[in-house]
Amino acid sequence: MDTTISILIYIFLFLTTLSSYPLMRKKKKKTGSISELPPGSMGWPYIGDTLQLYSQDPNIFFAKKQNRYGEIFKTHILGCPSVMLASPEAARFVLVTHAHLFKPTYPKSKERMIGPSALFFHQGNYHAHLRKLVQSSLSPETIRKLVPDIEVIAISALESWAGGQVIINTFHELKKFSFDVGILSIFGQLEGKYREKLGENYCIVDKGYNSFPTKMPGTAYAKALSARKRLSQIVSKIICEREEKKLLEKDLLGYLMNFKDQKGQSLTRDQIADNIIGVLFAAQDTTASILTWILKYLHDDQELLEAVKAEQNAIYGENDGGKRPLTWAQTRSMPLTYRVIQESLRMASIVSFTFREAVVDVEYKGYLIPKGWKVLPLFRNIHHNPEYFPDPHKFDASRFEVAPKPHTFMPFGNGEHACPGNELAKLEMFVLIHHLVTRFRWEVVGSQSGIQYGPFPIPMNGLPAIFWKQPSSPKQDALLSHEA
Repeated sequence: MDTTISILIYIFLFLTTLSSYPLMRKKKKKTGSISELPPGSMGWPYIGDTLQLYSQDPNIFFAKKQNRYGEIFKTHILGCPSVMLASPEAARFVLVTHAHLFKPTYPKSKERMIGPSALFFHQGNYHAHLRKLVQSSLSPETIRKLVPDIEVIAISALESWAGGQVIINTFHELKKFSFDVGILSIFGQLEGKYREKLGENYCIVDKGYNSFPTKMPGTAYAKALSARKRLSQIVSKIICEREEKKLLEKDLLGYLMNFKDQKGQSLTRDQIADNIIGVLFAAQDTTASILTWILKYLHDDQELLEAVKAEQNAIYGENDGGKRPLTWAQTRSMPLTYRVIQESLRMASIVSFTFREAVVDVEYKGYLIPKGWKVLPLFRNIHHNPEYFPDPHKFDASRFEVAPKPHTFMPFGNGEHACPGNELAKLEMFVLIHHLVTRFRWEVVGSQSGIQYGPFPIPMNGLPAIFWKQPSSPKQDALLSHEA
């Protein structure tokens, strides 16, 4: 089944590229006299480098390109002529100092699935207003109140994994965890009936998001489009209920419902739904992916795991063996755990690059980036550059004892389109890691040296593992006795 889907995707990419190739050649001929295009190969005729990009280790693909052509090179992927940039200066140029020359861009099939009004498809005033609302609802001042509720979700998830001592797909289970936290941050304490319907339909949308985008009845994409409509209807019902009860909640939905622009215009329900679903998409897979990698890195380095346990057991003792909830201040006082998270973000580089599109002809370091071409700042290359991170393929949390050089570490992007939910994502990690290492243990099943490639890289097969509850250790007992 997976092979058939892959073949269909490649056929779609081939047809998309075939239709765009004449336009690419025409543009190249038209602009070639203005300035020189960056060096590089456009790959196979029509197909470009798409198959290579999505079928091999991204470290190898990008490193080969950079070693051959330098830190700026051209290629052709996903039906689009593209320029890839592999230096901190170039990333800053595109994402910060000259961001107005480059707009966010996504395939239409994915934009349709999330919703055209989602903030990360836009620039200008609309984007600025929406980003401010999302940032306000996910700011440290707001999410610090969610710590006890996130704890409940984390403990419930871990208990369910350890309940039957069966092999679980860690990535899939962590997706459920991050989805539940996302629902909490968006809707607060949502009624069970709504949570179930949202979860059921979101799963269908999630399955169809990266499928072959055909609307033929019965296909994953067609089912996802139908489920997407139902998601909007569910959000609309929740809004109606809040309006009837005159509820003024300080969650993301509340911020969106109460917004009025300078002309007094409110957001439509479709705009609200698009942005809610967009935040769910942004929050789920990325957070679940990095958490899966953290569990693998800790499992593979028992000495590091014991050091993290010691840090977390001290907090566990402060809280009377977990009888009292974590506090916001405690989640800010986990220096080793934080360095582990940072090094995991660097090593895994879940978001290898970001897509932008030149809105005008742009010249950068003597090279032409033609209008309409895709521009990809390569976070992965920067994170794995030995000039900034010595021995970059070795996991070494101590490297973050000193702050990295500016613009060399961008796990959440950079500039006005950087991830507005990064503080919530880190809070999820702190809470889950705390309860995982103090109350549970886990064993990875089988050899897990490979990487599984999809929208985001994850450990092979989603890191199959068995989880157990662990009895209190002597160290924990000593801490608790001391506190008593």
